[in-house]
Amino acid sequence: MIDRARIHVQAGRGGDGALSFRREKHVPKGGPDGGDGGPGGDVVLVGDPDLRDLSEFQRRQWFAAGKGGGGGGTGRHGASGAEVELRAPVGTQIYDADGHLVADLTRPGARVVLARGGPGGRGNRRFTTSTRQSPRFAETGLPGEERDFELRLKLLADAALVGLPNAGKSSLLRRISNAKPKVAEYPFTTIQPVLGTVDSDERQLVVADVPGLIEGASEGAGLGHEFLAHLERARVLVHVIDASEGDPAERFRQIDHELEAYGAGLAERPQVVVLNKVDLLASAPVLAVDDERIVGVFETSAATGAGIDLFRRSLFELVPPLEKPEAPEGLADFLVYRPQPDPRRAFRIFRTDRGFRVVGRPPAEEELERALREAGAKRGDEVEVEGEALEFQ
Repeated sequence: MIDRARIHVQAGRGGDGALSFRREKHVPKGGPDGGDGGPGGDVVLVGDPDLRDLSEFQRRQWFAAGKGGGGGGTGRHGASGAEVELRAPVGTQIYDADGHLVADLTRPGARVVLARGGPGGRGNRRFTTSTRQSPRFAETGLPGEERDFELRLKLLADAALVGLPNAGKSSLLRRISNAKPKVAEYPFTTIQPVLGTVDSDERQLVVADVPGLIEGASEGAGLGHEFLAHLERARVLVHVIDASEGDPAERFRQIDHELEAYGAGLAERPQVVVLNKVDLLASAPVLAVDDERIVGVFETSAATGAGIDLFRRSLFELVPPLEKPEAPEGLADFLVYRPQPDPRRAFRIFRTDRGFRVVGRPPAEEELERALREAGAKRGDEVEVEGEALEFQ
């Protein structure tokens, strides 16, 4: 299961405004009629409940939206650029290039605008005034936002299996669900989280198998932080303990210490204890722990199937159905987030009948040259900067 991905998104550039004058048979000196350019397309991320991981973004990392259409004569406005809609699992968090949390897809249909398309340029008819009847210039469209993001998936599970390496979590998940994780007789067989569904006649539970935790996981030892993050949204934690390897209470406390040290409310969750591998014991194991958070203790053998049916049935009682909250009045039915835009240019580029005009405070030479090329300037075009006419090279 792929739970992290990096993507680069580029919104569409706005279309150029039109430089046009009305020319009809009986109107020899018609006024300006250039329409506005259309806005560039946005890049949007949407929460999809049917997706389970971020593998789609391993195959493709670069996404670009469409450019807005240019304005036309007779006041015709350009079409809006095509929007790019990306889909990610519910539970995906979006971080910017600086590692700051941007948004969280906490529910199906949540929408996040990752990059906003550039505005279209105004046509020349928008610049007519009482003293300027025939403006011979029009704005070019602005580029869209361009950004890098990291996507991190935090599993949304009803229950999560936690424990030390080789405690039998994967074998237990294979027994109770439709998941088929790799199982072997050595530690760290599971190196990525695995989801399985447990079915009854009326309900379905999602159970996650999280890779085995080691001492110091809460401090980042191994991949501790990444693994523990997947537990944050589990409603019940299931401690899977290898009962054949000594004192179960000590193993429970070892994992509980890491949960408490990590924080995020993990130590306060309801907890179920599964004493696994009882087929290797001569007598029934004893969990000498008195803890009000423990809502159930089960003895199982993933190898022989002993106790598995009871554990599976009991999960539905220990994980109560979620009550669907009523949406408060006036609350939007989807999340819309727009990142803080880059500071808009302190200059604008206008297309004229002789070339281009730069209005405002021009930037450094390299940035100005790049902006003019994006606006369509070619070698030999006249460019007016701060009252001085130059030839574009």
